[in-house]
Amino acid sequence: MAEAGFLEQLKSCMVWSWTYLWTVWFFFMLFLVYILRVPLKINDNLSTVSMFLNTLTPKFYVALTGTSSLISGLILIFEWWYFRKYGTSFIEQVSVSHLRPLLGGVDNSTPSNSNTSNGDADSSRQSVSECKVWRNPLNLFRGAEYNRYTWVTGREPLTYYDMNLSAQDHQTFFTCDTDHMRPSDAIMQKAWRERNPQARISAAHEALELNECATAFILLAEEEATTIVEAEKLFKQALKAGEGCYRRSQQLQHHGAQYEAQHRRDTNVLVYIKRRLAMCARKLGRTREAVKMMRDLMKEFPLLSMFNIHENLLEALLELQAYADVQAVLAKYDDISLPKSATICYTAALLKARAVSDKFSPEAASRRGLSTAEMNAVEAIHRAVEFNPHVPKYLLEMKSLILPPEHILKRGDSEAIAYAFFHLQHWKRVEGALNLLHSFRMIPYPLEKGHLFYPYPICTETADRELLPSFHEVSVYPKKELPFFILFTAGLCSFTAMLALLTHQFPELMGVFAKAFLSTLFAPLNFVMEKVESILPSSLWHQLTRI
Repeated sequence: MAEAGFLEQLKSCMVWSWTYLWTVWFFFMLFLVYILRVPLKINDNLSTVSMFLNTLTPKFYVALTGTSSLISGLILIFEWWYFRKYGTSFIEQVSVSHLRPLLGGVDNSTPSNSNTSNGDADSSRQSVSECKVWRNPLNLFRGAEYNRYTWVTGREPLTYYDMNLSAQDHQTFFTCDTDHMRPSDAIMQKAWRERNPQARISAAHEALELNECATAFILLAEEEATTIVEAEKLFKQALKAGEGCYRRSQQLQHHGAQYEAQHRRDTNVLVYIKRRLAMCARKLGRTREAVKMMRDLMKEFPLLSMFNIHENLLEALLELQAYADVQAVLAKYDDISLPKSATICYTAALLKARAVSDKFSPEAASRRGLSTAEMNAVEAIHRAVEFNPHVPKYLLEMKSLILPPEHILKRGDSEAIAYAFFHLQHWKRVEGALNLLHSFRMIPYPLEKGHLFYPYPICTETADRELLPSFHEVSVYPKKELPFFILFTAGLCSFTAMLALLTHQFPELMGVFAKAFLSTLFAPLNFVMEKVESILPSSLWHQLTRI
């Protein structure tokens, strides 16, 4: 709370400092313009000031315009930095949040504002639901893949937020209320809450000294194993222990709520182990074996859709180029009642593009029109790009890939990275598919309002910045235009800098131009003032000038 109050005070100070600086500069320029103009008859004493200013050298005017340019440049740099970091204009934000209430622009008592606030609350709740973070079904192994990347590059591929979400998942899937009754499970319950990786690994070894604990093997396979082969061996040991626990809890699941919770935990553990074993087989080149394991797992546990095993199956089938089987899986899971993903949408687009991509030509299509198959392919790509507009940048290699995070945000940059990391090779294998995607890369830009899906959520950038490492430049959609104040300050800075340079190089000529410009500018004002002098009594005007 104290930090938030300090930030608010700092922001207020910056607002008023900026306002004061610009106000002083503005009135000083007005004063300079006023005293350099042709002296009016209403005040002869200004002639003395004009004579004094006429004695000033051109260096004064160079310094004046140079200072104005410097101030404008500093404001421009700060505005650009603030826009790059927070995605909005600082001046625009403080004008709405600080200056507008002072000027009476906000009235909380009106019914319309209450309705607006209710609408904002509804939209914020909708944004939260739209920006739900999902477990990445193709997430890598920490010890064998993520840690190896850190050893080679010195960079951390996972953020603290991402790892914290994984820790919560592990506690949800691998623990239950009865763990305290078994010493090894009690140790593992504490291990999943540990932040230090070495402490987690030590706790897993301690649990294995007591008995064959399936979750302890899982932790060692995920974090201690440095190769996929080592991880597979540990997962096979975990499978042996997990199957025994699953059979015992299955017999007792109807004896009470505690036994039911334990059976649910053992089911999650067994499904997780079998899925990771299938992924190990896929990574080690035994793709057909991996496909069989995934099909058996989906048949044995059809209701456990939270692991999204069908996305692992789609990737493995694409590696085998079993496109008919891929279509069969899509027919089951690409349903309007089921949640979509980039894997579903782009795999469907790839299959449609495969039918026409080898013979497709944009020039020929523009002359003769699109055939039915080409129209279907275009619509499928249209649908995929609308769902996640970040994916084409990675598939077309316009943006460099990084290791995918352990959690993804659907329709966000994190999901695009996770999809392209595993599926880029499948798009390259289909001749002409990337050319067809490149031809329609501009499709998403008019679609932020939503056509086939809900309007694109505005919260993806913030969530992706939490999920993705700092060295990755997060893809933002739709592209944000530069705020007006950045353009205005850039123009003001350039204009005053040009004036300073011209005044320094051509002082006499710029003086002539300035006097001519000011005389023309103030000619209407002089005319009005002369008319006012002729109408008002001289005694009244004298009193007004004295005031």
